[in-house]
Amino acid sequence: MDVENRGTHASSPAQGRSSTADGGDADGLDGLARDLADLARALQSAASPQEVLDRAVTTAVALVPGAEAAGISLVRARRTVTSAAATSLPARRLDELQTELGEGPCLDAVFTHRSTRVDELARETSRWPALAARAGEIGLPSMLCLQLFVDGDTLGALNLLGAEPAAFGDASEQVGLLVAAHAAVAVADARQLAHTHLGLAHRDVIGQAKGILMERHRLSADQAFALLSSVSQDLNRKLHEVAADLAATGELPQRPQPRPQTGPPHRERRTQHPEQR
Repeated sequence: MDVENRGTHASSPAQGRSSTADGGDADGLDGLARDLADLARALQSAASPQEVLDRAVTTAVALVPGAEAAGISLVRARRTVTSAAATSLPARRLDELQTELGEGPCLDAVFTHRSTRVDELARETSRWPALAARAGEIGLPSMLCLQLFVDGDTLGALNLLGAEPAAFGDASEQVGLLVAAHAAVAVADARQLAHTHLGLAHRDVIGQAKGILMERHRLSADQAFALLSSVSQDLNRKLHEVAADLAATGELPQRPQPRPQTGPPHRERRTQHPEQR
């Protein structure tokens, strides 16, 4: 890693670089290690997945040489780019334009490459001509896009934007990949924890609903669950939603009633047998 390059840039806070001004290689590596350790602790202590994302983009701007802004994008079906977190409007505008125009680094390059460096977006007329033509709307010319995860046709990416053309060098990419790796692990852990908490909440409300049915109708636990499942299927609603209604109101949601016929009654046409003619 070009540690001296990182240390030199770190002396300019306006560039969004590390605050550690390291002179030698060993000191520089120690400083980076401390920064990454602090990042890991900060991400692990976040209270929600959104807080993990917010801390990740803020720290990325502080650590990666050349970074002026950062955002985390979620790409679905290689068509829609959603800004999950951003430090500034330019990072969000990049995601909006990629969705509107159907092209950009997050829609193709980052799916196949761990990192994609763009020295000047306005000059990328061969890869992303429509996006290049509107690069001025973003306001920051260079970018470094780093893959967080790929799950089927869904992608998570960390996007770094620079205030000058070719703002990102090899050191930027190496530090950025380390930051992205820490962020990817923390985001996965936070999402799993959120799903676990949600699953426990759903289980609790279903248990409450089963208890109501068991007491009111003298049903077994299996019978109460079967009744909830039947109502869920009839209403085409999730089981935990039906259970929550029952726990809140004391009554099962009403099943849909068959619609009465509105037209004239159907009359069967009688066909005479040939012998009756």
